[in-house]
Amino acid sequence: MPLSERNLNTVSPELKPQRRAIPAFARREEEAAFWDSHSIADYWESADPAEVSFGHSLSRGLTIRRDPETLVALRAAARLKGMGPTTLARSWILERLAQPSPVRSGDS
Repeated sequence: MPLSERNLNTVSPELKPQRRAIPAFARREEEAAFWDSHSIADYWESADPAEVSFGHSLSRGLTIRRDPETLVALRAAARLKGMGPTTLARSWILERLAQPSPVRSGDS
């Protein structure tokens, strides 16, 4: 039968994905090792939907002007960490603010 005449919504039984149960895991490391060697596509039918909530967006922005070389370095560092440059800069600022600040002479 030509492709144009086939009912494309019908999948032959041998092509239908097998329903597999996601195993129970005792430890996170065990689950991580499992998913490193398995595809969620093989377990999609037995997966339960997850409830997701998103935090509030940051309320205020801050513009920091930098020279082109610094921006290139920031983007490269962010890429190595798998994040955007704004996220990396924000995390660096928060890390620095979390450090104890020594009292400087002249500060009161």
